[in-house]
Amino acid sequence: MDLNALRTANPDHWSKATAIRALTLDAVAAANSGHSGMPMGMADVATVLFENHLKFDAANPLWPDRDRFILSAGHGSMLIYSLLHLVGDAQFPIEEIKNFRQMGARTAGHPENFLADAIETTTGPLGQGIANSVGFAMAEEIQRATYGSKVVDHFTYVIAGDGCLMEGVSQEAITLAGRHQLSKLIVMWDNNNITIDGPVTLSDRTDQVTRFEAAGWHVIEIDGHNPSEIDAALTEARKSDKPSMIACKTHIALGHAAQDTSKGHGALTDPDQMAAAKAAYGWTTAPFEVPADVKSAWEEIGKRGAAERAAWEERFDKMPRAKRETFNRALAGDAPKKLSATIKAFKKQMSETAPKLATRASSEKTLEVINPIMPETVGGSADLTGSNNTKTSDLGVFDTDNRAGRYVYWGIREHGMSSAMNGMALHGGVRPYGGTFMCFTDYARPAMRLAALMQVPSVFVMTHDSIGLGEDGPTHQPVEHLAISRSTPNTYVFRPADTVETAEAWEIALTAKKTPSVLSLTRQGLPTVRLEHKNNNLVEKGAYVLADSEGKRQVILIATGSEVHLAMQAREMLQAEGIGTRVVSMPCMELFAAQDEAYRKRILPGGAVRVGVEAGVQMGWDRWLFGERGKSNKAAFVGMDRFGASAPAEELFEKFGITAQGVADAAKALL
Repeated sequence: MDLNALRTANPDHWSKATAIRALTLDAVAAANSGHSGMPMGMADVATVLFENHLKFDAANPLWPDRDRFILSAGHGSMLIYSLLHLVGDAQFPIEEIKNFRQMGARTAGHPENFLADAIETTTGPLGQGIANSVGFAMAEEIQRATYGSKVVDHFTYVIAGDGCLMEGVSQEAITLAGRHQLSKLIVMWDNNNITIDGPVTLSDRTDQVTRFEAAGWHVIEIDGHNPSEIDAALTEARKSDKPSMIACKTHIALGHAAQDTSKGHGALTDPDQMAAAKAAYGWTTAPFEVPADVKSAWEEIGKRGAAERAAWEERFDKMPRAKRETFNRALAGDAPKKLSATIKAFKKQMSETAPKLATRASSEKTLEVINPIMPETVGGSADLTGSNNTKTSDLGVFDTDNRAGRYVYWGIREHGMSSAMNGMALHGGVRPYGGTFMCFTDYARPAMRLAALMQVPSVFVMTHDSIGLGEDGPTHQPVEHLAISRSTPNTYVFRPADTVETAEAWEIALTAKKTPSVLSLTRQGLPTVRLEHKNNNLVEKGAYVLADSEGKRQVILIATGSEVHLAMQAREMLQAEGIGTRVVSMPCMELFAAQDEAYRKRILPGGAVRVGVEAGVQMGWDRWLFGERGKSNKAAFVGMDRFGASAPAEELFEKFGITAQGVADAAKALL
């Protein structure tokens, strides 16, 4: 690669792009850790994007109608950190660049959305960023259709690498985007043919251009170091009626001794090689120093969008007041004031009529009263709409001819659905929820973990939550999945016992601002156990006394979901024998753990024997059985310690001993 020719052909562009390369080398060397090659290779593409196309205002990184920039290849984080420092983002002074990958810095090893306003999403697990971008683009389409293009009209730009495109989730993402003709989505592929182990050809021979075209994308192939070609490609992509992929042929670690090698992927810290690379760039300043004229030119780029933002604010202020208020409320993640009263009225009706319903049907009934008053909800299912009960009649279907539709048919794409839901939540202004069978949380898991890490309130509706689904057998019967979700920090796992608890769980999920929720819902019908109406949301406490003991309390039965009514039946058996029995419904362990000691002691006092009841594995239960004033020799668990089987649900519960009699016997054995 003739660097001198690149320098002389476009000297102004070269100096700006070189600032990214030099800062990357300096930061990685100071940290003695990081990924140098991708930022060095994609510096030209990023410079043209920010200078000529990206709609943003560095002084107002949260401007709602900004273009979104997603670095899917998150290992190359110094690309975005360098850009944010150069354009004058106040959260990225040079000290942040110097503290790359150090404790407490915004410049973490991979970009983290909650550390800085201008970082749209947390990337690093490859493929997740490009999958998030589909949700960003969908949210933009929905909001533009809802509020008009004078208020919502922006692009989502993505830089993705070979690794992003190799990860399986990328296939789900690109076929979704192609199907929905998300023309405001533009992906720039860093086509450098290098992975950590060596050339891409070691492990893959996919023709990515043909792959994207087959999925319905507009594809452009360019030299990723030629600013004229980059600019023309971005201009062309913005005019397409399809999502666009720009295949940018680049050299990883451009200008360094490690250029075009797998070593270029990692930390380039050799001082002699760094000095040689900078000399080849014509870069003569000290480490972390950007020439004043170059920094000034970048800061002008950072200010370029200020006038456009001011014009947008003027247009927004002219929008009808009610629309403005709804837009701002949804963007802030606040629920409408009437949600609480709506849920209370619904709960009262359910307590009085006491229907026997599967909690997946309870969820649908709840959504039927919520969705009409929360125009920001966007529902969907991974090809299981009739099973997950996630669609209500008022939503309309999101499609190419109905961008205001609020229900997405995601197809058999749990990975892509869950990641795109996170993208919607990160975009702001929409509240996504999506359904599948609970055993397929395995397929949604990377996105569920990232939702928790990123502090976004995506709602994962997981139905068919136990052996209670019956004949589909052990492949579809989740036993360990509750434990997996409960082990994830910053996640609410709700397992409601009836329609009332389901409504309360939804209220919490749709008012949470920084915590995702997992709704564990049954296929089989359950009786209403909350027969006495309470205005208070009892699920909010995580656990509560559903039925107290008559006479001296000797037993506490703790149950969740479909096993609560079994605990109630077991209580009747025990009470009939004069054994005082309390039943505690525990729909959300995380919320119960968050209560103060006094409340937890009131619900789970010492003295009585304890039996936990849940059609899943015991992991996660020990604190409530043996801790919190419990004793290991005075506690038992009635649940699953193996995979299920294929048979009618009633027979399975009988076979595995998850019955009222089994619970009563377990309690008596401890007395």
